[in-house]
Parts: sequence; C-alpha cells; structure tokens
Amino acid sequence: MEAMDAALGGGLAHGCLHEIYAAEVGDGAAAAGFTLAAAMGMCGGGMDGARPLLWLRSRRAVGALGVFQGAGWAELGGAPDGGLVGVVGDTMGLLRAAVDGLRCAALGAVVVESWGTMRELDLTASRRFALAAEQSGVPLLLLRVDAAPSPSAARTRWQVSAAPSCALPQAGPGDAPGAPCFDVTLLRQRSGPSGQSWRLEWDREKCQFRDGQFREALSGAVVPVPLDRPAGDRAGKRHAA
Repeated sequence: MEAMDAALGGGLAHGCLHEIYAAEVGDGAAAAGFTLAAAMGMCGGGMDGARPLLWLRSRRAVGALGVFQGAGWAELGGAPDGGLVGVVGDTMGLLRAAVDGLRCAALGAVVVESWGTMRELDLTASRRFALAAEQSGVPLLLLRVDAAPSPSAARTRWQVSAAPSCALPQAGPGDAPGAPCFDVTLLRQRSGPSGQSWRLEWDREKCQFRDGQFREALSGAVVPVPLDRPAGDRAGKRHAA
C-alpha cells in the first residue's frame, strides 16, 4: 500500500507513542487485533530474531474484553511465548508499568490496553511516555476502547473498526472467511498528513498488512505493506501499520 506508506513517511515510527481508538465499543476486539498485528510487525514477528512484546492491561479491560488468549495470538501468526501479558489493577500502576517497560530497550514494543476514560492519562503522562520511548527506541501503542481522543504527545492517532473478511478466490459457500480485515483511519499525525482511511488485511504467514480492498479483483495478488524500513535516526525507524 504505497499511499499509506507514503502518508506515514515510511511507516509507524519506533521510539514514539501511537494511539489506537476503537471506533465504537463493539469494535474493541477489532482494535485489539489491529494493535496486536501492528505490534508483532514492529517486534519483527514472523522473522528470526524477533524481540518480545509487553502487553499491559487494566483490570477493567480484562473484564470488558475477556482474557488474552495465546491461541488468538498464534492465529494472527505470532508466537505466544514471544510476549508477556500483565494485568494491572489501577490506572497509576498501569502508567508506571508502561514507563518501566519502555525503559527496557530489549523489548520490541509495549502495548497499553485501557477501557474508558482515564483522567490520569493526560497530556503530561503522554509526554512522559513519548520521552521514555524516544530514549529507548521502543514504540508504545496505546489501545483505547470506550474513550474519546484528547490532547496528547502521540506521533499518530488511529481509529479502527471491524471490516468484513475478504473472501478467498477459491472459497465456496461453505468455506471459512479469509484473513482478518480492519477499516483504519489516520485521525492525526504530527508533522504529516492525516484524515486518510484504508481497509487492511492481515497476512498471518508473512506477519504484514496488505490492501484489503481489491483482493478478489486481483485474484489473490496483493501489495504488501513493508514491515522494515531503514532508520534515519533512533526514533525514526519505521514499520508500516
């Protein structure tokens, strides 16, 4: 997807904060799937030498969205033993754990999953995240469900909703649907264009996104979204979303 890659200046930047919002409460699972897929790509998922992923959840998120399943992680193409999931009872504890995780340069990415409005997650807290990410080069993906966007230090802000799976060209009426698909909108990008929308399909085998709009018309041919791009500086290393 050259248009999306170009809009991001090469992809999602490492060493930065990125916000991902579920379009509606019912899109929480889709937003979580998109976040996991993007994080796996940034960690080097599906490739030798992949770095571990730290996923931090609030207890409220666990109660609303359910237990994190290793089988679902594997279904998206990841290795369940390549990540660590932590559940934190209170918001301040969740924010502190995220900053501590970002200080570990051995991680490939940190995800913070929350449900509802968090007064503690203000502009000051987001700046603390951004600074810690910049210092270590580890990206932070902040997954928000049942929350409205507010001012922050995020490099990019996304909105995600569920999209129909693209049917495989050989699929018949009784066959399973194709790969997971997501409708994503780039709501905001610091120092870059925003407002564009794309439909993305996740390739489990290659651990990368591809254009989900034209799969049938192209009889299975796809344009892959690159996961690895050369870095101009430590915080500028990018992976496509």
